[in-house]
Amino acid sequence: MTDLFVYGTLRHIPLLEIVLGRPASQIDFATADLVDHAALAAVEGPFPLIALQTGYVQTGLVLNSLDNLDLERLNFYEGGFDYTLERKITSDGQGVDVYFPPLYGVTADGLWSLATWEAKWAPLSCIAAREVMSFFGEHSAQDIIRMFPMIRARAAANLNALSTKHGGGTLGGRVQVAKKTREYTDFFALDSYELSHERFDGSMTENLSRAVFVGSDAAILLPYDPKRDRVLLVEQMRMGPLGRGDPTLWQLEPIAGRVDAGETPAECAIREAQEEAGLQVNHLESVCEAYPSPGCSTEFFYQFVGLTDLPDDIVGIAGLETENEDIRTHLLTFDALMELVQSKQAANVPLVTLAYWLAFHRARLRGLA
Repeated sequence: MTDLFVYGTLRHIPLLEIVLGRPASQIDFATADLVDHAALAAVEGPFPLIALQTGYVQTGLVLNSLDNLDLERLNFYEGGFDYTLERKITSDGQGVDVYFPPLYGVTADGLWSLATWEAKWAPLSCIAAREVMSFFGEHSAQDIIRMFPMIRARAAANLNALSTKHGGGTLGGRVQVAKKTREYTDFFALDSYELSHERFDGSMTENLSRAVFVGSDAAILLPYDPKRDRVLLVEQMRMGPLGRGDPTLWQLEPIAGRVDAGETPAECAIREAQEEAGLQVNHLESVCEAYPSPGCSTEFFYQFVGLTDLPDDIVGIAGLETENEDIRTHLLTFDALMELVQSKQAANVPLVTLAYWLAFHRARLRGLA
């Protein structure tokens, strides 16, 4: 049996319950202090690291009498981040193990606050932890590190879904899920369901087998220069056409990117404009918030038109090497954009949506220039 001192996010009891796989009433824990130590914020993310800090006292929880399965679950959750256990003594003389950060790769940035973390990150972290712990016994901790950005993005999408603006006038009926299975997960995921749902006459369907592609929320931006009356599009190779057998694999699209955990869709759109095209967006116009294919995918798009300057020399090759992006940018006049769309040469639905929205609002936007 092992006694473990936790000083950071595992002090949040709902998260602790998820990681250990049992309710708090079945966990033996007590508050304790670790003298000459402090939990510090990490530059690399919303998590803490503990360090020697003379004169400080770090309050935490001692998890008493943990068995081997408990430690395996904790090491699975923490181990992929290269945290290691060290032996320490609490202020009341109890010997405990403590997770310490790696020597390299984590940078301290002032004191860490549990209350501040709970206010912004706790709900998302609990959703992400449920997915992480669902892989316990099936994937390695290193696998989780590789998948973790998308796990957190899916968790962020789950939270965004709770603030939906649509659905007025629809049934809002019962859905009974008998079974849900994660069939595949990596960058994206695939879930299968056995379910029944309410019919419009009030009865329930028979048991149905369904599957859903699990992605993340995305921000999509069409840059528009109202003075020069032109837009910027990006071109890159796309897997959808390849998988469908389409000979046109390089597609013209608006700027787009995954909404990362902790950022708003608008912040994502502005960031992606800089990363993919080196653009400084001056003003965002929100166009729509919608599912591109609700029958089979969780993907959800926040679409914008962004007012910006588009001089002749703005085009080129761009993209993040860390994400293996190879992007070429194009300038099109408004008339050329509409010809592309109306001739059905544009094979990207968000581009078509944004083009027609721009056509409707173009005069107003030009008046703002």
